[in-house]
Amino acid sequence: MTADSFTSFDERLRKLDRKKAQMASGYSARVTREGLIVFRPKRRRTGFSVRGLAFLVVGFFLFKGMILAHLGATVYDERVTALNEGTIVEQAGAFVMQSDPISLEIAKHLHVLFN
Repeated sequence: MTADSFTSFDERLRKLDRKKAQMASGYSARVTREGLIVFRPKRRRTGFSVRGLAFLVVGFFLFKGMILAHLGATVYDERVTALNEGTIVEQAGAFVMQSDPISLEIAKHLHVLFN
């Protein structure tokens, strides 16, 4: 009888320790119908953030536009062509860095800053 009570007590302690560790990264409180305040750990967000991905894409186009405005369209295209004649990794980089309408438009607006 006492061994069973000790094992159930140990299990309760392990559950409390696990809940405390989970609540260290944040928790929410709720009041039940009986007036009892119950704290629950916040769920972790998994996966990727759409907002972060959007910032990454916008930043990449700004980067390409800035390089395009700084070097000029002819020099930029020459360097991308030289990249295209390299290894597989360089060819992939050339594909990603090729001129596109978005980066050309950004370069047109940023050209004022570089000249």
